[in-house]
Amino acid sequence: MQIDELRYLIDRHAGTESANSIEGVMIARHDDPGLEQSMSGSVMALIAQGMKRLALGDRVYEYGPGQFLVSSLDMPVSGQFIGASAEAPALGFGLLLDPASVAELLLRSGSPIPRDRRGTVPSAMAVSDAPEQLIDAAIRLLRLLDSPRDLAIMAPLIKQEILWWLIVGDQGAAVRQLGLADSNLSHIARAVSWIREHYVRAFRVEDVAEISGMSASAFYRHFQAATAMSPIQFQKQIRLQQARLQLAAGRSDVTGVGYSVGYDSPAQFSREYRRQFGWPPSQDVVSRRT
Repeated sequence: MQIDELRYLIDRHAGTESANSIEGVMIARHDDPGLEQSMSGSVMALIAQGMKRLALGDRVYEYGPGQFLVSSLDMPVSGQFIGASAEAPALGFGLLLDPASVAELLLRSGSPIPRDRRGTVPSAMAVSDAPEQLIDAAIRLLRLLDSPRDLAIMAPLIKQEILWWLIVGDQGAAVRQLGLADSNLSHIARAVSWIREHYVRAFRVEDVAEISGMSASAFYRHFQAATAMSPIQFQKQIRLQQARLQLAAGRSDVTGVGYSVGYDSPAQFSREYRRQFGWPPSQDVVSRRT
């Protein structure tokens, strides 16, 4: 079966020097379920073994062998590999989604592509069953790790092939909007980027809407449709993730950490941190170090 060879190739190369040989491609082995808060990136992630659960706002996504997730925006998520262990590790393949590459394929295409409904924004995250063509292309790409002579020439071509199957597949609407400079999703992406870069600053939704090039009402509606969060909730997720990273890196001044990520009230910082991670910040950092 296709998935068996994909599983074998990932397990063989994950963690080795060859795993980083193809730009924009990630292969990973996880021996522990874990529970991590991170940014998703704009990515396609295909599972070869195991099961992953991601939470985005109030939405939960689960996908397993032969299924893939597309994230068309860089969003704050919490993720866990369900039941992963050294004996039964989770194995996955990922490809970064480059808007310029999507745009290039759309321009070069001579085939009819489904028209996306005007005025809509697809969810920036969704799960689908992987078609045979997609899995086959991922396998052929990973085979190149054993053929350095061919890798430089063939890898970019196969990466384009994978991107094409995404463009014309079940999640094509989100991927296509990623490559269109004036799509609603590209406008939301501008806002996401601004909030990530200025997460410490308080802002008015109207001002971020102006940055995105949309009216306030349209921006708020489309932002929630894409991210499952309001802009303020999105900012809060970024702040709390950044605070946890600082604490995990050894910073012990909890109040100072709260101020550094934009909180004016230590009590509010502690309350929202506990609601997000299950522990107040002072106890969470101790639990993660023991």
